Amino acid sequence: MAVDREHVLRSAAALLARKSTSTMDEVAKAAGISRATLHRLFAGRDALVRALEGLGIEECEAALTAARLGEDTAPEAVRRLVRELEPAAGLLAFLYTENQLFEGEQLYEGWARIDAGIAALFRRGQQSGEFRIDLTPAWLTEALYGLMASAAWAVSEGRAAPKDFTHMVVELLLGGALRREES
Repeated sequence: MAVDREHVLRSAAALLARKSTSTMDEVAKAAGISRATLHRLFAGRDALVRALEGLGIEECEAALTAARLGEDTAPEAVRRLVRELEPAAGLLAFLYTENQLFEGEQLYEGWARIDAGIAALFRRGQQSGEFRIDLTPAWLTEALYGLMASAAWAVSEGRAAPKDFTHMVVELLLGGALRREES
């Protein structure tokens, strides 16, 4: 019987999003396979995390495309982006804490493309006068990631309702990012 690698990755992502310290045995159990089968697919935890990183990049790139970041106002595009990223938020929260992904001088090209796309959205909002110009697009991008990870953890721990995810992230982010008229 062939093992569905995608199923194993999605099972691992779901488990690690809830319990980032899960062992390879726990990952195998969650995927419904033996530890030996898991090790045939992924030589160890590092290989599994790298594969999850690839899945996370795929999910983010698909969300960026679906969110149509160049359409409508920048705040509306941010709302769409958060809605599109929400299904992957648990995986992204796990990846956000995996320091090994960010070691070394070379940032994975996929993350760089994602960062550039999101930063371009914030830059567009600044150029149109919708977003504050004293916060860099890079910082607003990092703030978005941090808020999404925090919301994913809050939802997974039962401290926030899943239906409130997008509202919590968008309102807090835009509450700080929107340009206000000087009084």
